[in-house]
Amino acid sequence: MRNRQIFDQVSDMEKQIGELYQQLGDLKQKLSELLEENHRLAMENHNLRNHLDTIEEGKQKSSNKKKSTKKKDNLPSEGYDNLARLYDEGFHICNLEFGRPRRNEDCMFCLEFFDKTK
Repeated sequence: MRNRQIFDQVSDMEKQIGELYQQLGDLKQKLSELLEENHRLAMENHNLRNHLDTIEEGKQKSSNKKKSTKKKDNLPSEGYDNLARLYDEGFHICNLEFGRPRRNEDCMFCLEFFDKTK
């Protein structure tokens, strides 16, 4: 009877180790997903900071120059160029997803905006 109890204890431990191994695999998967999301967010943050710096530099340069045309005349083409640049940098410009990063694929709503402005 003693040998049977030892065998049962070993079987129970083996079952517990299997469950712990499964939990460890689940935690590893969750950690991997969190690391990927953290990297994606860090890259997005970096791109947004660069874009913000570019905008601030542009504002400083434009405030130093004397404008020969009215401000209203510059807005449509300047705004269009800014939106086109944002789209090229990988961000949505459509009203549904504006400012969110595109996942290396074209958005039909963003492209529709370009067709309307032509």
